[in-house]
Amino acid sequence: MSVTLSAGTPFTLRLGRFIPATLLRRIAVPLSIVVIWYWLTAYGYVDAHIMPTPLAVVQSFWQLTITGQLWPNLLISLQRVVLGLSCGVAAGTILGLAASLSRAGEDAIDATVQMARTLPHLALIPLMILWFGIGETPKIILIALGSVFPIYLNLFSAVRGADRKLLESASILGLSQVETIWHVILPAALPGFLTGLRQAFGISWISLVVAEQVNASAGIGYLVMNARDFLRTDIIFDGLLIYAFLGLATDQAVRALERHLLSWRPSIIPEKGF
Repeated sequence: MSVTLSAGTPFTLRLGRFIPATLLRRIAVPLSIVVIWYWLTAYGYVDAHIMPTPLAVVQSFWQLTITGQLWPNLLISLQRVVLGLSCGVAAGTILGLAASLSRAGEDAIDATVQMARTLPHLALIPLMILWFGIGETPKIILIALGSVFPIYLNLFSAVRGADRKLLESASILGLSQVETIWHVILPAALPGFLTGLRQAFGISWISLVVAEQVNASAGIGYLVMNARDFLRTDIIFDGLLIYAFLGLATDQAVRALERHLLSWRPSIIPEKGF
């Protein structure tokens, strides 16, 4: 069936022939922000030394790329997040399972974790430097500390919130305690764990931003600090946008994993429609 678009056809419908509606909805707000940004800077409403134009940010990004400054520092930042997040997720998972699967584990672990959770981990930077120096160790520890608590809290809540009917069914089928945990409780807790993982990724990038601006000799934060010393707001914006896109990319990766692993879970939002 063919559709002929007349001159009066709405622009969004004609554009939808080339760009999926989902993508249009996703980019509408970011594009609006860029347009407002351009309007404020190009017409002099904001001083270019305070906020550079989008074109200046793109040009400085290209310069960082072709001069070889960007990719080595980006790789170092990614390595820090991977190491710190891996340690945090592993610790949060172990603590969450130990506390949620038994009353004795909860009594031994939960109170201590809740007290540690209320401490602002970024305020520990002076102690981290004092204890571990200014190398990679304090940066990785800060990222791990930031990511451990979202994993712990979401996993603990998901395990304790497992459907009682499923547990009763497992008991009727004669599953052992280990089999019940493996086949019933852990799959039921997976949505909560993935939600915690998304939060952990977000906090990891925030922790990295701060950690890299304290005695760092490489990384995106290092580029930002150097740019601050030379009043290069365009490079500072580059660094902030890189952090933002990395955060979005990792979040989308977890959401894709979520769609794959939780394909059995019904959703109130249809795949098509609204």
